[in-house]
Amino acid sequence: MGVAGAGGGRLRASSAKKQQRQRTLNNIKITLLCGFITVLVLRGTAGFNLLVSSGDLDGAAADAKVVEDVERILAEIRSDSEADDVVFVVEDGSSSTPSPRNATAASFGNFSASATVVKVREYSLGPKVTDWDAQRREWTSRHPEFPALDPRSGGRPRVLLVTGSPPGPCDNPVGDHYLLKATKNKIDYCRLHGIDVVHNMAHLDPELTGYWSKLPLVRRLMLAHPEVEWIWWVDSDAIFTDMAFELPLSRYDGANLVIHGYPDLLFEKRSWIALNAGIFLLRNCQWSLDLLDAWVPMGPRGPSRVEAGKLLTASLTGRPPFDADDQSALIHLLLVQKERWMDKVHVETEFYLHGFWTGLVDRYEQMMENHHPGLGDDRWPFITHFVGCKTCGRYEDYPLDRCIRGMERAFNFADNQVLRLYGFQHRSLTTAKVRRVNDPATNPLQAKEAALKMDAKFSST
Repeated sequence: MGVAGAGGGRLRASSAKKQQRQRTLNNIKITLLCGFITVLVLRGTAGFNLLVSSGDLDGAAADAKVVEDVERILAEIRSDSEADDVVFVVEDGSSSTPSPRNATAASFGNFSASATVVKVREYSLGPKVTDWDAQRREWTSRHPEFPALDPRSGGRPRVLLVTGSPPGPCDNPVGDHYLLKATKNKIDYCRLHGIDVVHNMAHLDPELTGYWSKLPLVRRLMLAHPEVEWIWWVDSDAIFTDMAFELPLSRYDGANLVIHGYPDLLFEKRSWIALNAGIFLLRNCQWSLDLLDAWVPMGPRGPSRVEAGKLLTASLTGRPPFDADDQSALIHLLLVQKERWMDKVHVETEFYLHGFWTGLVDRYEQMMENHHPGLGDDRWPFITHFVGCKTCGRYEDYPLDRCIRGMERAFNFADNQVLRLYGFQHRSLTTAKVRRVNDPATNPLQAKEAALKMDAKFSST
C-alpha cells in the first residue's frame, strides 16, 4: 500500500472486498506451500537420497516438481503483495493540472503499474491562500512599527513561540501542576530572549483533535501575524533546560522548516521516529502554508485517520498499529514527495532542539559539575522533551511517578538558571525550596552584571 499526493485531502479505504479476497487466496496458497514443504521433509527423512541412488527417477522427478511448485507459489504471493495493492492519491481540487483519468499508480511514484489508484479530495484548513509572500511584504511595508528584525532580541528575526494544553482540567490533578510549571518555564525563556509566546487552549477545528490540533493553530497564527518570521511550536511536555542557548537562526536562511531528527533513520531506515514533530520552527511563508495543506489529509478524525494509520504502519519502520499521527504523516510526506519539500527542510542534529528525557534527567548534577549553560547539546541540553509522559491524561507510556520525578528535576535545573539572576538557587533538583547563593551585602548593580552572564558555570558551593 502506498500514498501519493498533489495537495491536501482526506484519505479513505478502497477496494476492501478485493483486498479481503486476495488475503484469503494468499492464505490458501500459504497452506498449500506448507503441505508441499511437509512432503519434502517426510521424503527426506524416509531416505530420499537412497531412492535416487537406486534409480527411482520417478521419485526424483516428483520432488523436483514439488520444488518447482513451491517456487511458483512464492512468486505469486510476492506478486500479490498488499504493499502495492492500493495507492492513495491526494489531489488539490483547485489545481489547474489535475492528474489524468487513466493515470496509473506508477505515474505517482515507485508503485506497481497494476496497483489500484484511489483519488481523494482535499481537506481544507481554511480558505486557500496564494501569493502570501507578496502579501506579507506589502503589509510590513505599510506598518514600520513592526520591523522585520526585532530590537528586543538584538535585531534577530521575529519569533512567536506557540504551545497549548487541553481546554479543561487534567484527569490527574498533578498534571495541571506540571502544566503550569512547563508554561512558566516557557514564559521565562521567552522573556529572557525577547520572544513572544502564545498558549492556546481552544480547539480551532473539531475534526483535527489530539496531535493534529496544532496544524490549524499554526496556520491561523501565521496569517494573523504577518510581522512574525518564524512560528515555533513547542509541545506542552517540553521544558527548556538551557536558558542561555539561542536558536542559530542565521543557519536557517535557506530553510523553511527546522525540525530535530536523524537523516540516516529518515532516508535509510524510513523510521517513524526519524523526526520529532513535537518541536519545530516553520517560516511564515507560502511554502509553509502549502506544506500544511499537504500535511493535513491524514488528520481528520474518523475512518480517514484510521485507514491512514494502517498505511503509515505499513510504510514506516517500527511504527505500532494506531491511528494516523502528525509525526508519521510528516515523515511519510517528506519521503514520498522528497523532491518537492526536502530542499527547504533543515534536520537539526547539532543541538537538542528535542532531547529525549530518559537519558538526561539523571545527569543534570554531572552537567552542572562539568559544563555550563549555552551549549545546547548533550553536555547541557537545550530542551528536555518528556515524550510518553501524559501526566494530564489517564494513560501513559512510562510510570507516572517516574515522569513526575523527571519533570521536577528538569524544571528545577532550568529554574536555577533563572533564580540566580536574583541570587537564589534550589536546594537540590528534587525540591522547590530555595537558598540564597550570593552575599546580600553585594552591590546590586555588580550582582546584576554577574547575573547577566547566563552562560557562566554554576558554583559548586
